[in-house]
Amino acid sequence: MASISSVGIGSGVLTSELIEKLANAERSPVEARLNRQEEGITAQLSLFGQIQSAVTDLRLPARTLANPSLFESKTITSGNAAFSGSVTGKATEGTYTLEVSALAKSQTLTSSLFSDKDTTKIGTGSLAIKVNGITSVVTIDNNNNTLEGIAAAINEKASGTVTASVLNTGSGYKLALNSNQTGLANAITITVADTGDGNSTDTNGLSRLSYVTGGFNMTQSQAATDAAFKFNGVDVTRSSNTVTDLIAGVSLSLNGTNAGSPSSLIVKNDTTAVVDKVKEFVEKFNALQTLINDNSQFDPTGASENGLLLGDSTTRTIMTQVRRVLGAPVQGLTGASVQSLAEVGISTNFQTGVLSLDENKLTSKLKTAAADVTALFSDQGRTSDAQVKFETASLNTKPGTYAVEVTTAASRGSFAGNAALAASTVIDPTNNNDTFSIKIDATSSAVITLAPGTYTPEQMAAEIQSKINADANLKSAGKAVTVTLDGSNQLLINSNTYGAKSKVEVLTVAANSEAQLGLRVATGTDGVDIQGKINGVVAVGVGQTLSAAKGNDSEGIRLTISGTATGSRGTVTYIEGVAEQMVDLITNFVSVDGSISAKNDRLNKELALIDEDRAKLNERIESLTARLSRQFTAADIIISQLNSTQDFVSKQLAALAGTNKSD
Repeated sequence: MASISSVGIGSGVLTSELIEKLANAERSPVEARLNRQEEGITAQLSLFGQIQSAVTDLRLPARTLANPSLFESKTITSGNAAFSGSVTGKATEGTYTLEVSALAKSQTLTSSLFSDKDTTKIGTGSLAIKVNGITSVVTIDNNNNTLEGIAAAINEKASGTVTASVLNTGSGYKLALNSNQTGLANAITITVADTGDGNSTDTNGLSRLSYVTGGFNMTQSQAATDAAFKFNGVDVTRSSNTVTDLIAGVSLSLNGTNAGSPSSLIVKNDTTAVVDKVKEFVEKFNALQTLINDNSQFDPTGASENGLLLGDSTTRTIMTQVRRVLGAPVQGLTGASVQSLAEVGISTNFQTGVLSLDENKLTSKLKTAAADVTALFSDQGRTSDAQVKFETASLNTKPGTYAVEVTTAASRGSFAGNAALAASTVIDPTNNNDTFSIKIDATSSAVITLAPGTYTPEQMAAEIQSKINADANLKSAGKAVTVTLDGSNQLLINSNTYGAKSKVEVLTVAANSEAQLGLRVATGTDGVDIQGKINGVVAVGVGQTLSAAKGNDSEGIRLTISGTATGSRGTVTYIEGVAEQMVDLITNFVSVDGSISAKNDRLNKELALIDEDRAKLNERIESLTARLSRQFTAADIIISQLNSTQDFVSKQLAALAGTNKSD
């Protein structure tokens, strides 16, 4: 008998539809459970994404508050348009009076009138243009001895000190020279060597461009002047209208004069910047706390679903650690006027956990205890020795107080003269004692020329120091020296840097410099790096900087130590403020191994397991469907056979019944 190819054909009951219903009955409860699990885990992933975002948002104002420079913000107010100021560093609060009587000006010289600028030949020779000790020699020949040619030559050779231009007066042309810097020290002197007519001092040829103070042959159109003003009643002069060395941390700009009307300049702490950032910190924390509160609700009646975070250990751990930082006194501030956030106006609602800020209280503390408020939020180092300066710490530095010891003080490279200076020394090229070159910390100077004149020993030291520090090579490399006299009036040249790289070497000298100045070609004494201990452990010394060794609680502390004292140099106390601790804590939360990342990893693994369960469910349902199909097909075949037998028997019986009737 042929088999049945379609389920249910034989019976009409065991159909494919019935198999599908049986398979769905097996699938539905498991699939519903997996769907519920997936929806819950997906919701948690989304929620923890929001938590991570809220935590990261909290770190931003915390990072700003962790920077001590925020608390050093200052405002500066001028009472007169004649001057203004800007804060450039750690300025101190104060009220000052200024009265500006004169502004600094640069000198301008102009030549006599010429009929044209590009054809008239002025003369030949050279111009030695001297400004503030720097002399530039400009060669003038038949190729460049017109006004335009001379201006171009000056701008090429002396561009660092003066600027030349040709002026059209309307009735003729003049050569104008303007000093690039203001102040009396930047007055211009022009010495002419006139090879055209051989006379360098007359009013003909190239010598028409000569000029010395008091004047010939160019005309002074504007005199070089220093700025003059009174600061708190004290007369002060400067070569520039920008004054950066009058008030520590303040750059002062002189814009005009207010002679006879002294006015105020007020430097104040800018508490607004700090208050705004603390306010932002409180707002970001409250956003995080509210997010967690809203998703941790419990309904004892069962009328609504409980929050996804109810009983969640990860958020409980996060908030416990955050609150520990916010609520605990800052280590190292014991005995200070401010030790906790509550003392600067930050309080906690015990029911909701959100923070509130009393801005007036915070502002008051910023005015009366600025240093302690700074340490409350940011990291700070405090030293007991005024010559020990805390520079920085690191993530590995633990709050605490550490002993500081110096075994070898830092020193500067130095060069000592070998002859005492005379009571009066004449410097002159004809004496062959006016030039030398020097190397400071591996940077070589150009040939340095001392100004002709008669000097006392003190004046000689000042002149040598001035000329060395004015050298372009050394200035560009940031090198400088201090020149003093020892007890025997011998020169002592010290590099201004400290440490083993600090060196002074005289490279060349004029023939009589050794005899008259004590300068000779020789290498001086190298500087020495500081050596010492921090927290009882040998530290790393470079120059005057002492850095704590790795592997102990003080690791990361870096100090700058001045002076020559050795032995105990007191202590350094490292204070890690609330904001600094919060930055470290949040960074740990969101790190690869942090609690939030670990939670996300666990949830994603649970989703992966659900996907595996779905695949297993599909395999089981496919197996069930195939088994039922085989069973239904076999049953259909049997039923079909029984039906065929029934039909045969029925026909036989019917045939027998017909035979009996005919009888």
